[in-house]
Amino acid sequence: MEIVIISGGDINLELLKNYLKKHSNQTIIAVDKGLEALYKLNIIPNHVVGDLDSVNYNILNYYKSNSKIEFHEYIPEKDFTDTDIALNLAISLKPSNITILGALGKRMDHALANIHVLKNALEAGIPCQILDVNNKIYLIDSYLELKKSELYGKYISLIPLTTLVTGLTLTGFKYCTHDFSLSIREKFRCK
Repeated sequence: MEIVIISGGDINLELLKNYLKKHSNQTIIAVDKGLEALYKLNIIPNHVVGDLDSVNYNILNYYKSNSKIEFHEYIPEKDFTDTDIALNLAISLKPSNITILGALGKRMDHALANIHVLKNALEAGIPCQILDVNNKIYLIDSYLELKKSELYGKYISLIPLTTLVTGLTLTGFKYCTHDFSLSIREKFRCK
């Protein structure tokens, strides 16, 4: 089972529609304002998560009238972000893969927090990515082989979220390296 989380950041409706069409047999978790994007596409999620303080009241009531949707409502004063709670719900359902749309946008604090919560899925051993029209973001902690023909976009950036990444080996890139150490203060970018 795959899970897609629709968070409340910037969402390209065409990307969302195409992604859900291509991955039609999956569980959908809407996060607060992310529910509005689903409403515009007439899509019913399986779960709705969050403090529900930013979603349009009429849209929220429309979805609350559907008894097939499971609501997970929290108070705004909580220790975790809505997307963090949604991701932990997704992990508890033991999917094969998780994709988060709407995790990036105008609020850099939210974008950074959403990138950092990917660690929860990494530690659970579940592949997880944040996806928008320009980015595919994921965390790795072991061997990964990328094929140029399968890349999402033109660039690959390697940015450590820990103090130090060791043993980095790149072959087939413009700049190759063997057993390289990358610190959090550096960025390694290849074309």
